[in-house]
Parts: sequence; C-alpha cells; structure tokens
Amino acid sequence: MRVLMELSRILIRELNDYQIIELREVRQTDGDDDQSADDAPPRSFPIVIGLPEASAIERGLSGTPIKRPQTHDLLAAVIRELGGVLESVTVTDLADSTFYATLDIRRHDGDLVNVDSRPSDAIALGIAHGVPVYVEDHVIEAAGGEEL
Repeated sequence: MRVLMELSRILIRELNDYQIIELREVRQTDGDDDQSADDAPPRSFPIVIGLPEASAIERGLSGTPIKRPQTHDLLAAVIRELGGVLESVTVTDLADSTFYATLDIRRHDGDLVNVDSRPSDAIALGIAHGVPVYVEDHVIEAAGGEEL
C-alpha cells in the first residue's frame, strides 16, 4: 500500500559528500479537527542524497528562479513535450541500504507508466512540480528505525 508522505526537512552541509532529506507520513484528518484519527506520531525516515539533488529540492521548495534549465527541469520538459503528465513519485523499495523509486507518469493514451528513478531525482522533480510523494508501506517499516 502506498502512503502519502511530505518532505519534513532537508539538511544541506555543503562540505559533506552527502545530504539528508527526511520524509514524514501525512496523516489524514477526520474533518472535525486537526488531530489524526490515529494518536501515534507520523512515521518518518531519512534518505541520504547528493548535493546537486539537495540543491534542486531546495530550489523547488523556495521557488528560486534559475536562468537555464537544470537536469530535473529538462526531464519535466521531456515528459510534457511527449504528452505525459507526472502524477506522483513513489519510493518503492529498500534493499541493501539503497532506496528505489519511480516517476509515475500518465501517458497521452491514459496508461500509467512507472519509470525507474533514484529517489533523490524523483523527489526533486516531484517537489518542483507539486506532485504527491508516496512511499510503499513496507519501505517505511524497513527504514523506520533510522535517525537523522
């Protein structure tokens, strides 16, 4: 089962080879108040990413304009020009300490295709274009013991 997540924080340390993002479960409310029907805290976990991807995510969050398209902008343009629509991104698996993800693209003929992607690239593209980020439940469970 896919679980809707949000980017809860991004840690950029430009002197390090790696950066960290944290995804947190989005809890649905019952509409009466802001409390979740489940009193347990939302599940979350970190993903280690590279500086270029962290910078792209940060630009997407802040809406910082750039003069020329970056790699994630290029990919979004290719998807659009080929008649596709990025519907969501999904972190699909965790194996041997490596996360796996897909870009979930609706083709012009209505078919949904899942294109293999690094989670950092998928999340950068998803954040920049305002699409939902999902994580498979078994991935959240497997990664849940991680700490930032």
